[in-house]
Amino acid sequence: MNLMSSECKKVILKEAAKLGIEDIGFATIAPIDDFAQKHFDSWIENGFHGEMHYLDKYHDERKNPTLLLPSARSIIVCAINYHPTQKQPANAPQIASYALGKDYHEVVRAKLSTLADFIRSNFGGETRVCVDTAPLRERYWAVKAGIGFIGRNNQLIIPQKGSYFFLGEILTTIEFPPDEPCTQSCLNCGACIKHCPTRAIKLDGSIDARLCLSYLTIEYRGDLPENLPLGNRVYGCDTCQMVCPHNFNAPATKIVELLPSKELLELNQQAMEEMTPEQFSSIFRHSAIKRTKHSGFKRNIEYITKTARHD
Repeated sequence: MNLMSSECKKVILKEAAKLGIEDIGFATIAPIDDFAQKHFDSWIENGFHGEMHYLDKYHDERKNPTLLLPSARSIIVCAINYHPTQKQPANAPQIASYALGKDYHEVVRAKLSTLADFIRSNFGGETRVCVDTAPLRERYWAVKAGIGFIGRNNQLIIPQKGSYFFLGEILTTIEFPPDEPCTQSCLNCGACIKHCPTRAIKLDGSIDARLCLSYLTIEYRGDLPENLPLGNRVYGCDTCQMVCPHNFNAPATKIVELLPSKELLELNQQAMEEMTPEQFSSIFRHSAIKRTKHSGFKRNIEYITKTARHD
């Protein structure tokens, strides 16, 4: 397939903007570089992924995205803002910002699928949309595509916009001119490391998931450790993003589907404590929160209640 022109990219950028995709970048597909691969391999070998065993699978695909789409030549990385305009009341058990709106898998996939259809209709080729579930190094490719850089807290930070963004990718057999990789870096202020409640963030930018409150409240299925500084976090943790200077003036999302529902904003501790499995399924039917299941959500709220009584 012949190399497409920069003018073709501009057409795609214009269409992406219509869909609410705030940033988009292009990168040429190639195997992951040795440094990034060794860093990931070391993270797995140290057991920092905890019980997320899916991260220790499909190693070849993670190294080489062409195995996800044969003959793929370019990867188009898209960033979608989820920073909510409304927050929960401070005294309510807190849900991470990314989960306040509709499930991002549904929202991001729908937008990227529409953009992929547009690309195929106008430029031909094959495409594959990836949203979090495919074995793809999303933040690595976001850097390669010039969208942003990876901070000490392992979040993808977009200059002047911050880190409250979902990432999604379109693999295509069309070869587009690549953008320049982002060469900016974290301010190294150390705020995320200093303020992490469990010291899960390491100096080299690694995250020990076994200590991370997001992992423990969402992915982990066992009993929560004793003396865990959970506070009133019932699902996930935003601390490292809240203290990051790059987020001090973070823009709010304009995507209606990612705004928190009135029903969710009105949930208080008592309502969460008394929530039945049926209510959980109804309230969080189109929410990322369903990942923790009713049993995990109940475990978390019970821990919050227990520790509050002891304070």
